[in-house]
This record gives sequence, C-alpha cells and structure tokens, in this order.
Amino acid sequence: QLRRQARERREYLQRRAKEQQQQRQRERRESLKRALDENRLLPTELRHEALALQKELEFDFQAPGETGDSQDDEYRWAGLEPPKVMVTTSRDPSARLRLFAKELCLLLPGARRMNRGRAELGALVGACRAAGVTDLLVLHETRGRPDGLTVSHLPHGPTAHFTLSGAVLRQEVGGLGGAPLAAPHLLLLRLDSTLGKRVGTILKHLFPVPRPDSRRVVTFANEDDVILVRNHVYRRRGRTVELEEVGPRFQLRPYLIRLGTLEQGDAADVEWRWHPYTATAPKRRLLSAT
Repeated sequence: QLRRQARERREYLQRRAKEQQQQRQRERRESLKRALDENRLLPTELRHEALALQKELEFDFQAPGETGDSQDDEYRWAGLEPPKVMVTTSRDPSARLRLFAKELCLLLPGARRMNRGRAELGALVGACRAAGVTDLLVLHETRGRPDGLTVSHLPHGPTAHFTLSGAVLRQEVGGLGGAPLAAPHLLLLRLDSTLGKRVGTILKHLFPVPRPDSRRVVTFANEDDVILVRNHVYRRRGRTVELEEVGPRFQLRPYLIRLGTLEQGDAADVEWRWHPYTATAPKRRLLSAT
C-alpha cells in the first residue's frame, strides 16, 4: 500500500512537471507570435530559440474548446463519480462547531461527519485515502466561533485554506422546513480571474452533478475577495419564482493553496499565498478579473 501511494505520487509529480514545462513552452510560442504579429522586436530571452519556436508554431494547433492549461490535473476524472466528502473538526470541538459541521454535511450532498478524537493528521488522511475519500474538510474555531476551513483534495492535493466568518446556522435563518438533500445547482459569481477559477474548481468539485429538475441552488458570490456562501431552494408559482434561504450561511476568504495534502504541511509546495501587503492596494481584486 505504501509503495503504491509513493509510486502514484511520483507519477503525479512527473505528470505535473511535464505539464508545467509544456505550459512554459506554450507561453514562449505565444510571446513570439505576438511579437511577429505586431512587427516589433523579439524579447531578449527568445532570440536564441526564435527559429525553433517559429517551426513549432507551424504545427501548433489547439482543439476547439481546449483551454491549453491543465493546471487542475487533480480533477481530470471529477464528475465521473459522485465525490466522497468527509467533514471533521479540530480537537475538542465546541457544541456550536459540532452543529456547524453537521449542517455543512447537509450543504454537501453525500458528505459524512467524523469525530476527530485524538487522531493525528497523518492517520486521518491515511484512513480517508484507504476509504476512497476524495475531499477532507477540517473546521477550526476560536472560543466556540467557527473561523477556519481547510479543504484537502485526495489523494495528492491541492489543499486550500480559508478564513471562515459570519457563520449562521439553519435554525438562526428562520422559517425552515426539512433540509433539502438533492444535489444543488451551483452559481459561481465573479470568480473569473486565474486564482478565482482555481478556487472555484476546488469548491465546485465538492458537489455531485445535479439533476436537471433539482430545486436547490448553492451560490458562491465573490464580493471584494470574500466569497459569500448561500443555500436556497426555489418554487415556481405560475410565472413567478419564490426563493427561500435554507442555510447555513457563511463567508470564505482564501489565504493559502498548497499543492500537497493536509498532512504534508510546510513540506508541500505553495501554489498561492495571500500576503499582507496586498491589502495596501484597495483597488486590486484577486478573485475577479475586474
């Protein structure tokens, strides 16, 4: 089992390194093509290989609908089978955090909650791998208030860390019936930058593919780099549509994305990290293109 996991990890890293090399080569070809089309001087770093790149341009063909970037190689088979999500908490959770974890399982169809106990991260991730879990979610708190969410995609990553705020439980929303269990339609609003698409990919693959007649909608709306998470059901009344929020309600703000799994910690490569100095640019938006 350990040898197979090590082999799969090596193959994954080799595949990803090859993809990054192909991406860099593709960017050099595109830079050369722009310089030739605009009739300007070639970039200095491309002058020694300009002739070879120009020959490659003759055979450079991109199929319709192909993005040319396979950054999310971890999710290449996502959608073929429903995701298997496991939700757990930090050690010795409060009653409110346990209740929030239970409601998060209601938000994610098919998710299961596991008591953390005294399990170490390595044993926790190993047990999830053995059980075929695709995503491990860990909730954190400060003085009984949920304030952190970690999403680790198995078996190889990535792992995204979010600051969680404004958690409102279902009974606090008010006027609710039974919890809807159908797979929801997803709305990803204003997550159109490179980082926004990456975060949207991590979040949307926690949900299975919905049926066309599903009456449930989960929204991830970006406002000033804070992702608002809302859960609604809708009903048709003649020509009108009634929308009802069923909770839970909370906000997410990403601050770290690593290329490994949760137990690797600082040993995993950092794909993106929020730096405090970015707060000095009030007009800069990281998750949206505008």
